Amino acid sequence: MGNRILVVEDERTLAESLKRVLAREGYETDLSLSAEEALEKIGSTVYDIIITDILLPGIDGIQILKTVKSRHPDQIVIIMTAYASLETSVEALRAGAYDYITKPIIHEELKQVVKNALRQKQLISENLFLRREIHKRYDFGNIIGESEEIKKTLAEVKKIANAKSNVLILGETGTGKELIARAIHYNSNRSSMPFIPINCSAIPENLLESELFGHVKGAFTGAVISKKGLFEEANGGTVFLDEIADLSLRLQAKLLRVLEDQEIRPVGGNQSHKINIRFIAATNRDIVQEVLQGRFREDLYYRINVILIKLPPLRNRSNDIELLTRYFIQKYSTEMGRPVREISDGAMQRLLSYHWPGNVRELQNIIERAVLISEGVVITEKDLPETLKDKGMLLNTAIENRLSIREYTKSFILRYENIYSEQQIADMLGITRKSLWEKRKKWGLLKRQPHQIK
Repeated sequence: MGNRILVVEDERTLAESLKRVLAREGYETDLSLSAEEALEKIGSTVYDIIITDILLPGIDGIQILKTVKSRHPDQIVIIMTAYASLETSVEALRAGAYDYITKPIIHEELKQVVKNALRQKQLISENLFLRREIHKRYDFGNIIGESEEIKKTLAEVKKIANAKSNVLILGETGTGKELIARAIHYNSNRSSMPFIPINCSAIPENLLESELFGHVKGAFTGAVISKKGLFEEANGGTVFLDEIADLSLRLQAKLLRVLEDQEIRPVGGNQSHKINIRFIAATNRDIVQEVLQGRFREDLYYRINVILIKLPPLRNRSNDIELLTRYFIQKYSTEMGRPVREISDGAMQRLLSYHWPGNVRELQNIIERAVLISEGVVITEKDLPETLKDKGMLLNTAIENRLSIREYTKSFILRYENIYSEQQIADMLGITRKSLWEKRKKWGLLKRQPHQIK
């Protein structure tokens, strides 16, 4: 079925002429000779476009436009007028008209305006579809987990989704901090506005200030045009500051000013702009220790820590391991077109006995790989990394000796550093190669120079 158009025109000859023009373009076209008749049809039929004259007997075209827009805000309405005055066109556009056409109607102009309008309608429909899909994806009911720990966390998150207060999410690498941040945003009254994730450790220090605040033309070498910063792009929505503990003290001071005043000033600019942003910050570090060690500002800590969400590590959610495993099997077998549907008892036991230093992200990576290499419909132990068994043995040693996560990770690095590459070790731990190098440096385990890590 083609696109459906309603033409509202009291001059029958013109109305029928327009119908013939539109019919030749493949559009199903209905006619109404009065506003009252048009409103009756609009009440019972869905039209892609409504084309209406302004001057009609009784109710005029502007009133039709306002009535339709009050019922269906996304309805596309095109106005026809014999009086191409600025006042008339401005009134129509202010009332929500997509465009206006002046009489006498030029057929080519009409066809082009209709094509443009239908393209606009398609973009609106696609945008609404994507928005619904995003809301569905980040609906609280779609976050996998039945353990008491995750249920408690989700209950807290649901309570604070609509609050204006800033949020601090704490959790180990791979526990799903960004997932929770997105769920908060897309279940809040800011959901129609932007969600801007910023990895504070991924952007070089010398570029981060310009990325966050924007810059004016000529602010520095290479600033040939003015550029909006991420904070300004997020206006009205939510900014997610991941790995916030990696910010330098200088940028922490600038961020504190933004949080206090809700104002930003571009690099090189002399005027500040008001913004309306909800900030969600996250870190996998012990941020209290960062404050005590002088690496993180205490005043900024209290500004971001209005609402605190602590995400449990996967090892404390053993009831969820099987649930997540089956979810990832279904997800990746569908995406890859693979026949895998199950996991053997032995393979599941290997997963359940593992310590999961990389948390859910590590489990996800392992299942994705297993689905890809499995030769049947069932994932078996041979489809899992050999290191999983060794790490399970290492876990038993760790538990017996009551090792902390830090000590366990150090032991793991030392155990496999001469067997696997830096990237392989990072992947098995569920962290980036950069994070692995930083841990080595911090713990005095550095064997290579930083410039050798690519």
